[in-house]
Amino acid sequence: MNILAILIPISLILGGVGLYAFFWSIKSNQYDDPKGNAARILSDRYDDSPEED
Repeated sequence: MNILAILIPISLILGGVGLYAFFWSIKSNQYDDPKGNAARILSDRYDDSPEED
């Protein structure tokens, strides 16, 4: 039972670190994509198909 006195605070600290990292990523616009996949799929720039002669 003494192990719970160690594991519970460690899990709370790790959860807090993960929550902080998540909010930091939102604040620093890591999830913003102004062009988006809808516009990117129409572009030929990223076309991986072989060119025809």
